[in-house]
Amino acid sequence: MTNVFIIHGAYGDPEENWFPWLKSQLEKLNCRVFVPQFPSPKKQTLDNWFKIFKPYQQYLNRDTIIIGHSLGPAFLLSILEKLNQPIKAAFFISGFVGLLGNKDFDKINKTFVDKEFHWQKIKQNCPKFLIFHSDNDPYVPLEKAEQLAKILGVEVIIVKNAGHFNEEARYNKFALLLKKIKDEL
Repeated sequence: MTNVFIIHGAYGDPEENWFPWLKSQLEKLNCRVFVPQFPSPKKQTLDNWFKIFKPYQQYLNRDTIIIGHSLGPAFLLSILEKLNQPIKAAFFISGFVGLLGNKDFDKINKTFVDKEFHWQKIKQNCPKFLIFHSDNDPYVPLEKAEQLAKILGVEVIIVKNAGHFNEEARYNKFALLLKKIKDEL
């Protein structure tokens, strides 16, 4: 059975955006889907998120797919650099590393993104990365996705007019993401 994790971002929760829709679609395909709730924005630190995630670590294996939105990819990169065995694939949506230059976001995201990542270990633990970004994301500049894609050795999949892939951009479904995940099942 494929285990799938959907990780929300700053100010996020498991019941927003396309997360519930994707969870139901993947469950129909006999995937076990986890969408943990992390503290945000209060008590949003990398250490606090690790504590929440600890009980889920047993489900990270060669049949695991991870999906992160916004700050979620940075958290998942920190998970990947600690694993002792590889997972199947990672899907990053509006992801970034490094500070964004927005003092409100940078303050709560700092422990996740303003650090050195162990890129070699991350790549050893995940053979496939897909990065999705919009051409009009109001929070995360396209350059951030391009930077992350270059480090990981992949191309950015640019989606026109998708904003931050959230409810504000009317993203309650994400058919392209589902199609790409199905290719990995």
